[in-house]
Amino acid sequence: MPTLDVSELNIVIAVLGAFTILFGIISVKLKQKWYLGEALPAVIVGICLGPIAAKFVDSERWGHAIEGQVEDITLGMCRVVIGVQLVMAGYQLPAKYPWHRWKDMALLLIPVMTIMWLCTTGCIMLMIPKLTTLSAMVIGSLVTSTDPVLSQAIAKGPFADKYVPRALREIISAEAGSNDGFGFPFLLLATFLIRHAEDPNFKPGASAASESAHRLMARAGDVGRLGGGTGKAMELWIVEGWLYFILLGAIVGAVCGIASMYAVNFSLRRKWIDSESLLLFPTALGLFVIGITGCAGLDDLLACFCAGAALNWDGKYLDETLQRHDEVNSCIDVLLNFGGFMYIGTIFPWDEFNNPDVTGITIGRLMVLGLLVLFLRRIPAMMVMFKLMPNTVKSWQEALFMGYFGPIGIGAVFYVEHTRHLFPSIDNAETQEEEDLLRAMGPVVYFLVLFSIVVHGLSIPGLEMIYRWRNIPPIVEEDPVEIRPLSRHSALPNNAYMDPRRGSVVVMNRFSRAPTMDRQFSFSDLERQFGPPEVQGSPPPFPGNSNPFPGPSASGRRTSNDSSHTDQSIEEEKENAKKEFEKFDTEDSRDDSFIRARSMNGSGLTWAADVRDPSRDRGPLRNPSLDTTRSGGLTWAPSVRSPSSRAPSMRATSTDRRSVRDVSTERGQARDPSSDRRPGVGVGYSTPRKG
Repeated sequence: MPTLDVSELNIVIAVLGAFTILFGIISVKLKQKWYLGEALPAVIVGICLGPIAAKFVDSERWGHAIEGQVEDITLGMCRVVIGVQLVMAGYQLPAKYPWHRWKDMALLLIPVMTIMWLCTTGCIMLMIPKLTTLSAMVIGSLVTSTDPVLSQAIAKGPFADKYVPRALREIISAEAGSNDGFGFPFLLLATFLIRHAEDPNFKPGASAASESAHRLMARAGDVGRLGGGTGKAMELWIVEGWLYFILLGAIVGAVCGIASMYAVNFSLRRKWIDSESLLLFPTALGLFVIGITGCAGLDDLLACFCAGAALNWDGKYLDETLQRHDEVNSCIDVLLNFGGFMYIGTIFPWDEFNNPDVTGITIGRLMVLGLLVLFLRRIPAMMVMFKLMPNTVKSWQEALFMGYFGPIGIGAVFYVEHTRHLFPSIDNAETQEEEDLLRAMGPVVYFLVLFSIVVHGLSIPGLEMIYRWRNIPPIVEEDPVEIRPLSRHSALPNNAYMDPRRGSVVVMNRFSRAPTMDRQFSFSDLERQFGPPEVQGSPPPFPGNSNPFPGPSASGRRTSNDSSHTDQSIEEEKENAKKEFEKFDTEDSRDDSFIRARSMNGSGLTWAADVRDPSRDRGPLRNPSLDTTRSGGLTWAPSVRSPSSRAPSMRATSTDRRSVRDVSTERGQARDPSSDRRPGVGVGYSTPRKG
């Protein structure tokens, strides 16, 4: 007779596998067309299969079904999911990013987070009854940090690929990685003030303060009221909190990351490490850092981010993983998101969301609190501080975007379960203040997590619809990244196009970049290698009365200085080129993603513009059948931009000597480029190529 084994383990892994299969079959539609990501579908599935609905997955029945085991399981799961992903977030930033952007990160970690904490505390005091100021400060600190997992999805997702500038994406990712570990100072300050308060109503515990204070860091879970007053609380906050827990945790993480960087570089030079081990290194490093910092009672989240940033401090690790077409870490990231958010969907305390008799919390109060936190927690701080961060947040629109998309997610779940270990259980609460805090923080934090996942998860599709309705074009870079597709069945990234001649994919606004990936010269490198462009009877590519590039030109002849051309003459030349632009036919490219218009001024200087087809999504593509070159090796082509874009930039291409061929076909008809509401510019520096 066959024996059935419908155990909890078999059920959980079957559910996780089934969801991963179903999501994967339509993953391109979900992510790149509907912009949903992994979190919202996973939470919905977890809710449907959890104790509130199908009762298929219930963590209370796992293992030995010990009372209170859900909190321990949740804390451990959150540590692993967040820690590994923080290492990934750290190494995917540019080399030495925290060093180069220390001012912006300091502003986000200290004044901005302080304002967020105080604003959230005020909202909680306004909407949740029976809470003291210190209790509201504790709950406010739990949701102060932006969620590292959801923020990475916003900063690196398909919508950001199309519309969010790279500088803004990088600072969002860096802030989410660092401030999740930086939320502990606010939590520990309020906690120490409560635990060390001189309250005549509290019953002194058997342990002295000097013997029990360290247990706050070690998640001991059995800490009693300590006493000692505000002075003792501030002393422990500085020594135990800042110096030991946070600063030492960051140092341990950085040391682990630096040591890993040197070890990996050493192995790479000697070819001792294979691709699998190299690409799994961030996951292994994250698990190692989580383990040792947990044993020492340190800030494991901040340590993981520091380890990831230090791993790529010289930029070589990211460079190597990109050259090897790393998909391992992204797969691990997706799998962790699936498991983590499905689990969170199964543990929401639905019965505590409406408990007016005990906590005074109702669904209406929580809904209003969610709206207040959404608009007052982060947006005011960003609108006040963004002018001090001109290198990363360049306008009030970007500040509003960054302020709105500060999600609350699995990081807040980690904090609330960690906080349960800083106080005694509800049955052993020593004051009414502690009891009210312990009863209220669970439903408040979990509801804000659910509210944020739903609202922010649906905001990206809504924002994309608004962008399409307003015909806002995707970002087009001057130096896109060219990558090789691994399969002809691979879906293109949202802001990318296929180059049919080279069989490569050109990606605009790619988040992670490495110098060797671009395979391109910088502007100064081009001039050092090829010399200045030789233009006869045309304005030089740079304004001024003297040739800025002394020395031999690309053709081997020295170009004389020409002082007859001024900025005004260059502008006139541009206008003439635009007029000539309208006289030529256009042709759809092979992937039908853009319309290419061409014109020449007949004097050796080629003016060209790429005009988007408003019915298409993807960026402009240089038509390989159109070659506008001259003898001499270099052609200077200032790209004609739309009036709303930045100033025209120079494009230098080096090709063989060819003639201009007519590429108009029966499909394409001439059209006025000014009527195109989605202009874009295909620009970049490319190295000399044959053929």
